[in-house]
Amino acid sequence: MRKQKGFSLIELLIVVAIILIIAAIAIPNLLRARMAANESSAVGSIRTLNTAEVTYNSSYPTVGFATSLAQLGGTGGACTPTSAGSCLIDSVLTAGTKSGYTFGAAATASTPQNNYSVFGNPTAPGQTGVRSFCSYEDAVVRATTAAATLAACPVATAPLS
Repeated sequence: MRKQKGFSLIELLIVVAIILIIAAIAIPNLLRARMAANESSAVGSIRTLNTAEVTYNSSYPTVGFATSLAQLGGTGGACTPTSAGSCLIDSVLTAGTKSGYTFGAAATASTPQNNYSVFGNPTAPGQTGVRSFCSYEDAVVRATTAAATLAACPVATAPLS
């Protein structure tokens, strides 16, 4: 009688079960790590927007702070700085969406604009990030876990520690 080579059905099922158990443990950790990375990128982008707003204000003092991301960014590959597009941020951030977050900027309606607010919200709360981030003239990055998305930076928002 010849002995057959190979694995039995039970052995294969045990291997599949072990792989599924490992995947069930690893996937949630992977998703949490991805959200943490998205939030770190969002904080970095808020800091970039703060720096761009201050630079914009010093470059165009008669205008004040920028009222939109388009004023902080530019159009096309070869960017010529103007008050309408100052080339201070990259094209990805100018578009308003980066690493699972949407970003925006706002300023007062006066001329020159003497206040600004920058903010970032997760595109899919609970999946791409949990916290929203914002900042204004004091350049302190603030975070909130409120259900509502930010359209400006409320003063009562807690500073990021």
